[in-house]
Amino acid sequence: MVLREHKYFVYMLTNCSRRPIYAGVCARLRKRHGEHKDQLNEDSFTAQYRLFRLVYFERFQYIGNAINREKQIKRWTRAKKIALIERDNPKWDDLSREWGTLIDFEEMVRKAIAFQNQDPSTRLRLARDDKSMAVKKRTS
Repeated sequence: MVLREHKYFVYMLTNCSRRPIYAGVCARLRKRHGEHKDQLNEDSFTAQYRLFRLVYFERFQYIGNAINREKQIKRWTRAKKIALIERDNPKWDDLSREWGTLIDFEEMVRKAIAFQNQDPSTRLRLARDDKSMAVKKRTS
C-alpha cells in the first residue's frame, strides 16, 4: 500500500497596485490559482479586484494546520501581511509567472559548463560583483 503525501497551501494574492491582499487555502495551488485567473465566479472578491498575482505561499502536510494559518493571517493587519510577503518576496514578484513555461535544460547545462570552465579568479570576481550589486540594490 502506497501512502499519498498530502500537501496543502496557504497563499496570498494581490494585483499590480498591491491592494488588496487576499489570503486563501487549498490543496492544489496551481489549479486554484488558475481558477482565480479564469475568474470562474465573476462576483468573487478576487475577480472584482483582479487579484491574480501570487506573492506568497506556505506548504503544510495537514489541512488543519493550513486552515489555522490562513485564519491567523486573515486576522493580521495589512502591515503584518506585507512584512510576511516582503520577508521572502521583497519585490512582490508573481511566483506563478513561470508556471507552464518550458525549461531549456540544454541551455542551463551549457551555462553551468561555461561557468565551471572559467578561471577560478574570474568566478570569484563575478561572485563578488553579484554580492556588491545586491548590496547596492538594498541600499538604494
